[in-house]
Amino acid sequence: GKVWIAVELLLTGTDREYLAQLSRLGRDWAVPLVASGDVHMHVRGRRKLQDALTAIRHGVTLAQAGSRLYPNGERHLRERGRLVRLYPPELLAETLQLAKACTFSLSELRYEYPRELVPEGETPTSWLRELVERGIRFRWPHGVPSSARQIIERELTLIAELGYEAYFLTVYDIVNYAIGEGILAQGRGSAANSLVCYCLRITAIGQRPDSMLMERFISRERAEPPDIDIDFEHERREEVIQYLYRKYGRERAALAATVISYRGRSALNDLARAFGYSAQRARALAQVVQWWDEKVPAAHLREAGFDPDDPLLRQILALTGELIGFPRHLSQHVGGFVIAATVLSDLVPVENATMPERTVVQWNKDDLNDLGLLKVDVLGLGMLSALRRCLALVNDWRGTRWTLGHLPADDPAVYAMMSRADTIGVFQIESRAQMSMLPRLKPQSFYDLVIEVALVRPGPIQGDMVHPYLRRRAGLDPIEYPGPGAQQALERTLGVPIFQEQVMQLAMHAAGFTAGEADNLRRAMGSWERKGDLHRFKERLARGLVENSYPTEFAERICRQIEGFGEYGFPESHAASFALLVYDSAWLKHHEPAAFTCALLNSQPMGFYAPAQLVRDARGHGVEVRPVSVVHSHYDCTLEPAEGPQPALRLGLRLVRSFSEQGAQRLTAVRAQRSFSSVADLARRALLERRDLEALAAAGALAPLSGNRHLAFWEVAGFEPALPLAATDPAAMQVTEAHPLLAMPSESQTIVADLAAVGLTLGRHPLALLRERLQGEGLQCMADLNQMPHGQWTRTAGLVLVRQRPGSASGVTFVTLEDETGQINLVVWKSVAERFRRALVESALLEVQGTLQREGEVLHLVARRLIDRTVLTGRLNVASRDFH
Repeated sequence: GKVWIAVELLLTGTDREYLAQLSRLGRDWAVPLVASGDVHMHVRGRRKLQDALTAIRHGVTLAQAGSRLYPNGERHLRERGRLVRLYPPELLAETLQLAKACTFSLSELRYEYPRELVPEGETPTSWLRELVERGIRFRWPHGVPSSARQIIERELTLIAELGYEAYFLTVYDIVNYAIGEGILAQGRGSAANSLVCYCLRITAIGQRPDSMLMERFISRERAEPPDIDIDFEHERREEVIQYLYRKYGRERAALAATVISYRGRSALNDLARAFGYSAQRARALAQVVQWWDEKVPAAHLREAGFDPDDPLLRQILALTGELIGFPRHLSQHVGGFVIAATVLSDLVPVENATMPERTVVQWNKDDLNDLGLLKVDVLGLGMLSALRRCLALVNDWRGTRWTLGHLPADDPAVYAMMSRADTIGVFQIESRAQMSMLPRLKPQSFYDLVIEVALVRPGPIQGDMVHPYLRRRAGLDPIEYPGPGAQQALERTLGVPIFQEQVMQLAMHAAGFTAGEADNLRRAMGSWERKGDLHRFKERLARGLVENSYPTEFAERICRQIEGFGEYGFPESHAASFALLVYDSAWLKHHEPAAFTCALLNSQPMGFYAPAQLVRDARGHGVEVRPVSVVHSHYDCTLEPAEGPQPALRLGLRLVRSFSEQGAQRLTAVRAQRSFSSVADLARRALLERRDLEALAAAGALAPLSGNRHLAFWEVAGFEPALPLAATDPAAMQVTEAHPLLAMPSESQTIVADLAAVGLTLGRHPLALLRERLQGEGLQCMADLNQMPHGQWTRTAGLVLVRQRPGSASGVTFVTLEDETGQINLVVWKSVAERFRRALVESALLEVQGTLQREGEVLHLVARRLIDRTVLTGRLNVASRDFH
């Protein structure tokens, strides 16, 4: 009763014999036969794509696939009439019976929270209460305000009613472990709407009572567990992950999965390989496509050396359109942990991850949410690593005891720095869009930072919230509220809905929604166009506002604005969590620029800017930066005494490309015992391989011992490690040789070598060497542009630092250029980007002709023509950050 024989009749020419063979097998073993189709595609027209995917899966070309491909296109969903002609009726009847027997529902799965976190003699409710009371004494040592106490009691009542105590205890245990290990952790997202989370130290944000909205976090109507996101230091997150595996065992804890789907480049690359292109040619074809391309223009193919009329290429391009969006492979979620009371595989399928010591649930986060399974997001945040390092450096250097979230608040000098958009390296507000917004918003308080973080997002931009807010803030437009409910929800943002919580409050206070209904509205905001059944939320909101005497125009405008949120609407609690890190990183940048830059360099890769820009910015703020040196440098960048209030920043050996960390640790260990007398002495005592020695020579790190790069390479080339049976007395092995008469490296050679080996130079900016030529061609430097008026036509050139094309920008590309005098932000309209696509996408040194656009302190160059001048840079290797 539990076994059937599947009969697949696929017109292979042997169907009759195959059916007879299976019928005999069924009679002999008393096993019923059932009609089956071995379906691999929904329609026959997918046959080409099916064959291509088969070749991709096996890592062969279509020509090599042979019998791995199906002989015909019958493995699709066939019409009933056709099946009746192919299969005996009893087999089709058995199929229907088998289908009726499949009655399992996912609702039968029952999830239970881990139970071991509650001590003997306590219940989950009593133990959570005890931990919250401890947290109240920690957060409010002089007594908790009555308004906060009321919110805490309401939250605890709701948590007990819904039975979520174990969830909060689980998250508390994770955060408590991190705190005990000195790992910075910061809860964000909707958790910051909970004072219980604040008391449990899950989040550092204790929101104002009037702006808190527990329903954003938990609601009776939603009937699903809350979702808490916790950021840990990105370099130490693995410690937290392994703690969970140790505590619960890999049979009870696993990471959620995420489905990686095909995009333009990956689809083109894989299909080109399947059709016989070499790996190099397939990559070249994939490079023709950018993420925003709906199709590949023929002109771009010709530019890249491909013939758009080639029949084979046309097949590849046609299948690419079909393949985009298909699942490519199953991967790990960035940090969504699933934890169960018993064996997790009883609830969900589980597999070993490719990374060692990790287990992955085969379902993604949406599947887990639908089933109500506990998921805690254990995420990594680079800025937390940098802040922990920076605070440690400052405390060691100054003798202070600063901690995250407890730096001096509301420092006018810090806000003045942010208002100038002097924010390179500062968390969240270092992007081009944020740096354009800062001089217009001019933050003066912490809540201004909360708004700043949330305002520069696709949702507020698409919903036309940015300009109304700025105009009201500047006093150019009146601040009006058509009713008390609207004022209660929108007063803190001058009448403009910026946060998800405000949409919910507006729906409840002005349109008659219940708290749960308002949360459903929030969840549906990004689905107006995709799911027609959600249109009723929009209609009901508008109707509720009008019924409560709000003007029709106001109701329509609110609906238009919240449509713009999409999936990018920012919760206020999330923005507040990020704003805390914004302020702390800005305070440290302003008051401790040497330590701040040192910490950023030691936390790479992270952030928006490369080490070269971070170091250049630090020097612009008066920090003395000293080069990598085998005599002075440690593996990490360090602080050294210097004249003036700021310490000097010594670049570390970690910046030397191709230099191993193990080699650096051996070098510093033996140097601590005795200084090096020569390159040979260093190599011999530190047991450095030739690759490490050549990396140090290329970086100029051997200069204190050899004199310059050329001599360093000479000494490295002449060094031979001692043979095992050779004399062990260093003096006996030394051979005195005359130094060759090698010329000192030129300035240009030094700059090129610095950038190639370290990624930055402490010499002049590369464009300083080209300035005379560029100036002779009429190209202005960035400093000159700052003196020009609005609307001035100009020409300039700079190294490309960043290329961005946000999905909310209607096809506009933003580019940041840099020369020896500063930076300029370009605005490249879609038509210009298409005309000069290759120069825009591929240039390292880009010439721009266009019109200056000035709005207050914000300056842009609107490009009209782009020219690739990379040839002028010679062997200079400069990388940009493109389309992240």
